[in-house]
Amino acid sequence: MRRLIINADDFGLTGGVNRAIVEGHQHGVVTSSTLMANGAAFEDAVRRAETVPRLSIGCHVVLVDGSPVLEPEQVSTFVSRTHPVRFGDGIAKFSARALTGRVDSDQVQAEVAAQIQKLQSAGISVSHLDSHKHTHMFPSVFRPLLRAAQTCGVRAIRNPFEVIRISLAVGRPALWKRYGEVQLLRNLASRFRKAAKEAGVMTPDGTLGIVVTGTLDEQLFRLIIEKLPEGTWEFVCHPGYSDTELDGVRTRLRQSREQELKVLKSPETRDLLARSGIELISYRDLA
Repeated sequence: MRRLIINADDFGLTGGVNRAIVEGHQHGVVTSSTLMANGAAFEDAVRRAETVPRLSIGCHVVLVDGSPVLEPEQVSTFVSRTHPVRFGDGIAKFSARALTGRVDSDQVQAEVAAQIQKLQSAGISVSHLDSHKHTHMFPSVFRPLLRAAQTCGVRAIRNPFEVIRISLAVGRPALWKRYGEVQLLRNLASRFRKAAKEAGVMTPDGTLGIVVTGTLDEQLFRLIIEKLPEGTWEFVCHPGYSDTELDGVRTRLRQSREQELKVLKSPETRDLLARSGIELISYRDLA
């Protein structure tokens, strides 16, 4: 049996991203999405969520490249001293701090819980958690994140470890560096699965789409689906519209968001999944 969750990240980032995610669900294969509690278009996303009751919505936990929900002194180990206060920019610096024990786990738990509770207070039934830039790969993040999930009644979480095969990167030099970075972190995967099981939190067998973020096209999607193993997996995507609002956001994903939306809405994509015998499910189904 092969089951697939197709999750659109960054709900709440901009109005154009919100609109694309809803379109990807209504007219395509998106089954789940994760909402940024501190996104500039949070209220717009909440309003749009009311129009798509079958879309499973989780919390896209942001610990880098954004602003905290809590006060600065409550998250002092991973915010900058700038005004306005922001998390440190960039996954590289955060990774170094997380791997060397310089991120306070109690502060992470408190901030994650605050972000989840902001969604719940807005009427969102939070089905699952994932994180911006996949920061919950690191034990100093995934352990407090799991505790926050338990506290807030969230029963599922993304398994952030990519299962893409090296054959997909052949002939695509742009993917080689990304593939190497992902592979270096795979030694953390077993610790993550053990911690999730002990916490009683559901998680898919693994993730697809992280390596190809920013480069996804119909050919790459077909190759991924053709190599999908048995089990329950999540495909991570970032649909959106590249507009003036997105121009004001610090992100490398611009035109690629529109290309992803095209793939997700394509009738050929739905036909491919059906021919391959892959069952589309949501995180709500998993939990």
